[in-house]
Amino acid sequence: MNRPSSGVRPQPGTGSDRTALPSGSSTLRIAGPVILVGAAVLAVVAGLAFGGGAAPNLLLDPGPVVRWGLPVVKTLSNLGAAAMLGSLVLALFALRSGARSFEIALDTASIGAAVFTVASAVAGLFTFLQTLGVKLSAGPEFGAQLGRFLLELPLGQAWLMTVLAGAVITIAAFAFRGWTATLLTAILAAVSFIPLATQGHAGDLSGHDAAVNSLLLHTIGAAVWIGGLLLLIVLRGSRSELSGAPKGGKSEADHGSASAERSPKTAKGAKGRASAPRGGVTFAAVVRRYSSLALVAYVVVAVSGVARSIVAVGDWAGMLTPYGGLIVAKAVVLILLGALGARYRTRLIPKLETSGSGPFWTLVLLELALMGIASGLAAALSRTPPPAGLEAPAVRTPAEILTGSALPPELTPIRWLTMWNLDLIWAVAAVLGVVLYLLGVRRLRARGDSWPIHRTVFWILGMAALVWVTGGAINAYQEYLFSVHMLGHMMLSMAIPLLLVSGSPVTLALRAIDKRGDGTRGGREWILWAVHSPFSRVVTNPFVAAAIFVLSLWAFYFTDLVRWAMTDHIGHEWMTMHFLISGYLFVLSLIGADPVPRRLPYAGRLITLIAVMATHAFFGMAIMMQSGLMVAEWFGAMGRTWGATPLQDQYVGGGVAWSVGEIPTLILAITVAIQWSRSDAKVQKRADRAADRSGDAELEEYNARLAELAEKDRRAAARGH
Repeated sequence: MNRPSSGVRPQPGTGSDRTALPSGSSTLRIAGPVILVGAAVLAVVAGLAFGGGAAPNLLLDPGPVVRWGLPVVKTLSNLGAAAMLGSLVLALFALRSGARSFEIALDTASIGAAVFTVASAVAGLFTFLQTLGVKLSAGPEFGAQLGRFLLELPLGQAWLMTVLAGAVITIAAFAFRGWTATLLTAILAAVSFIPLATQGHAGDLSGHDAAVNSLLLHTIGAAVWIGGLLLLIVLRGSRSELSGAPKGGKSEADHGSASAERSPKTAKGAKGRASAPRGGVTFAAVVRRYSSLALVAYVVVAVSGVARSIVAVGDWAGMLTPYGGLIVAKAVVLILLGALGARYRTRLIPKLETSGSGPFWTLVLLELALMGIASGLAAALSRTPPPAGLEAPAVRTPAEILTGSALPPELTPIRWLTMWNLDLIWAVAAVLGVVLYLLGVRRLRARGDSWPIHRTVFWILGMAALVWVTGGAINAYQEYLFSVHMLGHMMLSMAIPLLLVSGSPVTLALRAIDKRGDGTRGGREWILWAVHSPFSRVVTNPFVAAAIFVLSLWAFYFTDLVRWAMTDHIGHEWMTMHFLISGYLFVLSLIGADPVPRRLPYAGRLITLIAVMATHAFFGMAIMMQSGLMVAEWFGAMGRTWGATPLQDQYVGGGVAWSVGEIPTLILAITVAIQWSRSDAKVQKRADRAADRSGDAELEEYNARLAELAEKDRRAAARGH
């Protein structure tokens, strides 16, 4: 493939910004999607033939068109979703709003969303035919059955929500092109993966929650990975403003704020060399930023894939089944993709930045082919019966009916440490949080800056506590014991935020992440935007944060929200996220060192904290005084034969909210008092230093003023006599 033409590529809109494209770029733009889709379709057909996923049903067989067509259209739906989400994410973190490349990225996302919408609609129809075994018809009875499927059955509702979300994203990506609108569209695109992730082989069987979490992480990670690479090919073959990197080093765009202050490098006429104008984005910079996103996505895909396989396979004997064979094939493809990624980061991307593309784009096409194979195998796996959890037990206990899992053994002191039910979403988030935090500390120390060790310790302890609460004994027993559920709530909303806020992650990120000088937004720019956004100014307001913290407590337990969190996996994840964030905002408004738009004086903070403590204690007493059981059809129907009765356990839960929940509040009060004392001491020291510099001129002036007033009073008294 020929290298880019030499010279400086002007900015768009100058009349001469459309330089000649490299030979083969248009072919690359066509070949990339064709290879991706072709490899995916071939892989899904081969996987179905090997695993038996398209075998005829013994009863109510929908026919070969549905049996083979459903996995194929689901594959197309997944690839459309990847183009949708991956393009949006890469646009947000690698491109400049308003530039031609940004517009192309959103156009690609809109096209991907349209494919996602249409393919999901067809897949939903095929799923209806497959599930109910009906034949396609234009009669009113068929329409009524389809309507009931989409509106009443959970599987049909999931497909309906997916199609509607895809349609909204298609319009939003096409119509709204600003930073904030693109961010909201990307969030909606990620959320659109949730409905179908809740539907799977083990919908009512053991391991369902773990399967849902791993599947959700797997699909989102793969979408960012595949869609971002697809967008790189589209940008390479399009007439955008992206230029090559200057020969002899990295592009100016990614050297941080210091490089932004230097004059841009200019082209020197050498063949195959091009540089961006000041503030321009080079193609090498976009590739390097995508590589960072792809590395994170690869780790997420690998970890979630292993977790999903463990749930589905069950034991080593399951690897000898057709399902296990497909997993092995997919694992081999994943390893090959990891090897290609390592070669990109260590050898090819530096060459792309200095001397042209070389074999880069050839390997990109190979990577797309492997990604297509992995996507096809994933679709075939979704139709292949897994060896574990094929059938529900003939006799199911009340706990299995309600939770999908067997009743755990009695909670003893040792099981507080040994019992685990890992929540993969929060485990991955915690590990990434610790790794990124330590990388930030390392970068500060590498350039000679210091970072308090106690902040690092607090952050790591907070993340470790988060993993234990969401994946340890508390998560294993919170569905069966109200007291354990309440303890987890107190940890999420009070103890863990106290540790995390003390780590000052925003301050570390702002100091460690380089500032970009090319008009794009990296981690630092997005953090600053979030801190200064109108929404942040509202939710970080001390009174609003306190109100959210207190009112959400009462609203959750005295409405049907608590029932939703118990009976629905998505409700449980929402509960965890909400109480963690609300607690973080409240603690941040009191003692945080990270920047917020507004903080109360220390006296106001103590008054707010005392009011919250009183309300919190009253909440615990209200729980203890309940004469009836909260969510009786849940906590009262588990069939426990050990531990306290459900009503006694609820009384203990109220005591936990009243007593244990006040311990972090007391620590907060002590911390606020210490900060107040130190603040007064600093103010006094500044005043003393100012007095030393001026020779106590202010005090002498004050004393002279008093003497003058005294002399006036003496003269007035003498005249009166």
